[in-house]
Amino acid sequence: MRRTARLLSGAALAVAAAGLGTAPAYAADAGSLDVYPSSVVPGGQVSVNTTACGDTGTAAGDASAVGAGAFTLAPSTHEDNAIGQFRVPPSAQPGTYEIVATCAKDGKRVAGDLVVTLTAAREQVHPRGSVKTGVGGALGPDPVQTAAGIAALAVAAAGGTWLLHRRARGDGI
Repeated sequence: MRRTARLLSGAALAVAAAGLGTAPAYAADAGSLDVYPSSVVPGGQVSVNTTACGDTGTAAGDASAVGAGAFTLAPSTHEDNAIGQFRVPPSAQPGTYEIVATCAKDGKRVAGDLVVTLTAAREQVHPRGSVKTGVGGALGPDPVQTAAGIAALAVAAAGGTWLLHRRARGDGI
């Protein structure tokens, strides 16, 4: 039992050491382009920011994939952030588009995704109208059809009552 525990703890230690060896690769990540909001309707305003260009860096943004063209990212009051904005054209089609920024100082290129949808994510859609089941309803959309249905039910009820009455008297059908 102790031999198995030592073997397992040794394997766990080896995995942890391998994980520590790869940690600096994430710390040296070049940064990315953050897109806010990440999902927008045509005609909406979009903000982008990145830390890839450093504290005094500017960048040239390119949103031509969605049809918005070029825009500029400038240093902001936030640490190491370059921020820019553009408007999605009203003619933009739904889909996912790559937005790109290139740092002016070192030419570093970062990208982020923008999703164009036809409806806003926060918009609640409520159903309207009636369900076409073929059964109808007491307050259907057409009052003439409702009146005709009531009349047909009344005639059927009267005819059924008359036939049952004749049968009970022994007159036959």
